[in-house]
Amino acid sequence: MSPLLEKIYDLQDIHSLSKHEQIVQGIIEAIDTGILKVGDKLPSINEMVSEVGYARKTFVKAYTELKERGLVESKNLKGYYIISEETNVTLKVALILFAFHSFQEDFYNTFRKELGKKYHIDIFFHHNNSTLFKTIMDNISRKYGMYVIAPIQEPEIIPILKTIPSDRLLLVDRYLKMPEEYSYIAQEFEEITYTKLAELAPQIEKYDNFVLFYKENTDLPPDILYAFNRFIKDFNINGEVVENYSPEILKKGTVYFSISDSHLWKVLKGARKMEYRIGSDIGILAHDDNIVKEIAFGGITTISTDFKMMAEKAANFVKVRNSVQEIIPTHLSQRNSL
Repeated sequence: MSPLLEKIYDLQDIHSLSKHEQIVQGIIEAIDTGILKVGDKLPSINEMVSEVGYARKTFVKAYTELKERGLVESKNLKGYYIISEETNVTLKVALILFAFHSFQEDFYNTFRKELGKKYHIDIFFHHNNSTLFKTIMDNISRKYGMYVIAPIQEPEIIPILKTIPSDRLLLVDRYLKMPEEYSYIAQEFEEITYTKLAELAPQIEKYDNFVLFYKENTDLPPDILYAFNRFIKDFNINGEVVENYSPEILKKGTVYFSISDSHLWKVLKGARKMEYRIGSDIGILAHDDNIVKEIAFGGITTISTDFKMMAEKAANFVKVRNSVQEIIPTHLSQRNSL
């Protein structure tokens, strides 16, 4: 009898363990004691059925759990192989985000904290690039127990996401219409941005011009552009959309609305150089709050979703796998910059 089978047989007298748990724990103990190492091939499911005598579905369930923990990888027509010796991992999670913006850093840090050390997280960034997204998915397909993905909002992405079982996929940040069995925890952009701009209308109307920094074919949500255009039309406000910051667009009597932090910092730097007073000479509004915006220049007014709440709910989904379809509230934080 092989040492691996001995480990499994030794656990059969522990009645608190189900049959599939005996197999999982036996293989884990074989890894921990050096019987199995990275690159070793496990017995096939047919071999295990023949040797141990449990039903085929029991071994399929056990091998699936080992794959989800990131310990085992199945290779088509070749069998199952040990790919990791990190047996303390409960689940291997793929986290796919747009980029490591400050607000997504807040999401990641909270997500990591809520899951704890027994969950292994690998993080990837697609930068709103469909080709890169497809490459990432091809490389990580069937290698993780859970996928938490901020999707590109394009129809061509849907078939790729549908290759992942609904109980192993959570969409976060951006909403993408998927079959009803799929879960999401997202933010809404157009209606909430329009509503918050309407709340700020008395402050914005004190200025001569309202500028939105927005560039197409980036990861900036187009719904914010739609909300901005609706707002300036409905409230009869002089406004314009500018793709990039340049020093000559910085003028007194203007409110600057920045979705990207890179534009925000350039406006603040330019204002300091020209000795413009934030909140009187020029106004500033930003998307996605963080502690720096709360403090800088006496506080920057922001429209922002609670990314820590989003991360907490995402971590809970990973742990309990209960279906969830939720839009996270967006808040307006009025500070001295308007």
